Amino acid sequence: MNRLLVSLLAAVDALVAAAVGVAAALAPLTVLWVFGLGGGADWASLWPTSVRLWQLGQLVPLRITLPPEYLNAVGIPADAATFWLSLAPLAFTVFTAVFAARSGARAARAGAWVVGVVTGAVVMAVIAWLLWRSSGNPVAAVYGWQALLLPTAVFAVPALAGALVGAWRNGDDGLVDAVRLRAERDPRWAGVPEAAARGIGIAAGGFVGAGALIVAVATVLRGGQVIALFEASHVDVAGGALLALAQLAYLPTLIVWGGAFVAGPGFALGTGTAVSPAGTNVGVLPGVPALGIVPETATPWMLVSVLLIVAVGFVAGAAARGRLHRAGQVVDESAGPRLAAGAAIVVGGAAGAALLAAVASGSIGPG
Repeated sequence: MNRLLVSLLAAVDALVAAAVGVAAALAPLTVLWVFGLGGGADWASLWPTSVRLWQLGQLVPLRITLPPEYLNAVGIPADAATFWLSLAPLAFTVFTAVFAARSGARAARAGAWVVGVVTGAVVMAVIAWLLWRSSGNPVAAVYGWQALLLPTAVFAVPALAGALVGAWRNGDDGLVDAVRLRAERDPRWAGVPEAAARGIGIAAGGFVGAGALIVAVATVLRGGQVIALFEASHVDVAGGALLALAQLAYLPTLIVWGGAFVAGPGFALGTGTAVSPAGTNVGVLPGVPALGIVPETATPWMLVSVLLIVAVGFVAGAAARGRLHRAGQVVDESAGPRLAAGAAIVVGGAAGAALLAAVASGSIGPG
């Protein structure tokens, strides 16, 4: 496949990733505008609002400034009129990242991964600029450099990762092959990169899987509280559907919180709060149904959940050791490769968990 075709496909990937993300925000908002606001809806605000939701999903913080007439109508104090909204609905982020990783991997299989990654990143930057320039919003403002840089990074980093993995597997007759040949000069160390990569992948996937399991169990055990909060919201059918969609958009965020809970440190839901296996102090929470799964008190059984992360570490180490064996190394007589692979798994797994924790953190209002 020639480089021009790879560039065109990468550009289409970036365009589709952005278009689908904006459409995912635009479609439910259009339903709200039609059925919730009726004939008095300000249609000029629909597009800027949809773009702002997409930007928030690409990790762009929004500076919310509530108008005085709204503050007076709902009784919000003036000192809470301006705040940052930066807790991202990670479903948008995950979609863009997965789409980008597949684009990078395809470019690597075509033998032009550098061209594919660069083209996709440039096109995403152009799209982000066009969306920013076309979405002036007095209520939700963004910094221009964040509106350009962060969506581009959300696409470019996974695309680069997918491209490097694809180039390592399929070869690229370039930089990746040169690194691989250098690593394979010493037979004792030939399998370390792949063993470490496999262990890091299992560690990151296990962290997410453990978080998803905790969220699923908590949803079953505290489903009554979730339903009660839904009923207390007193929304109609359209409002209930939009509320459910919004919570689905934040499901990956909840899963990362679940992973942090299983890992031990836990998470916080406001100033002076903590939710962890060792103890829980949540105070008063917003009436969001999804937050009904948060435990109000800690129990001794919560400490048992930490064993899930221990199991993930065991599986990651066993998979890396098995890969070293298949590479023809005598593991019992060669501690160096084992130590190197283990250290890479520890550092890489911790970095992955830290990255997930960072993107799943943010503000939804004062305090």
